[in-house]
Amino acid sequence: MRPFDYLLYAGVVFAWSTSWYPLSLQMGVVEAEVSLVWRFTAAAVLMFAITAWFWVPLRYGRAEHIRFAMLGIVLFSTNFALYYNASLYAASGLLAVILSTASLVNVLMVAVIIHRPPPVLQLGAAVTGLAGVGLIFLPELQLSPTVVLALLLGGLGTLSFCIGNLMSAASQKRNVHVLASTSWGMGYGTAFMVIVSLIRGHEFTIDPSVTYIGSLIWLVSISSVLAFASYLTLIGRIGPGRAGYATVIFPVIALLISTIFEGYVWAPQSFVGLALLITGNVMMIRARDGTQRFGT
Repeated sequence: MRPFDYLLYAGVVFAWSTSWYPLSLQMGVVEAEVSLVWRFTAAAVLMFAITAWFWVPLRYGRAEHIRFAMLGIVLFSTNFALYYNASLYAASGLLAVILSTASLVNVLMVAVIIHRPPPVLQLGAAVTGLAGVGLIFLPELQLSPTVVLALLLGGLGTLSFCIGNLMSAASQKRNVHVLASTSWGMGYGTAFMVIVSLIRGHEFTIDPSVTYIGSLIWLVSISSVLAFASYLTLIGRIGPGRAGYATVIFPVIALLISTIFEGYVWAPQSFVGLALLITGNVMMIRARDGTQRFGT
């Protein structure tokens, strides 16, 4: 990894580790799908403006737009809708743990596509990191009907997220600029959420409170525009396996935020889990990226 890759990596971790608390502030008055419409409408406008500012081409053929629409459905709408709704049944820390499995899922999905087992070090890094995250959040893993539902929704959201990762990697292989694919993907994803909201009979209302608007601004600018522009660029540079490992790191930062704002108390196993997580992170960064043959 080059210095710029580490900068992108840090940007992704910062953006998504600080998104869980603002996300929780979105739940309540406005339906989750409608909140996503407001979030990605604003994010798409910003992304198109940034793309135009850098003179990145936005004109593509019908086939590419179909791919943009598919990317929008799996990466900029469905996965978030599943996580927003899962947050009604479980703590944000548990949801962060579920999404952190993206590193392992990315590696396994690429291995299936290229018909080659992932490098042992890369697979071991993912398992080590996930084991650490599991220990950190072990006190929250109390199985109950509501938690099982959250796990199901979160698991489906993670699968959708990982499919989007591979689609983005393939898009960059076709020399589609990441800003263009992100802009169009957010646009199509927003349109899809509008359709879902209409089908479910939601009213397009907005909470005018400072808390809702403030958290929405953060989710739009930091958690959407900055995060996805950095993350999808990182996928194209180091592959979805190692880029996805950023999703293993951010639950720890989210836990620290929870400690400050929500009074989370660290258990002894939390510190062991943190050590495993750091070990897994170092292993993954040093691992030879076996996903390059997929075309990243």
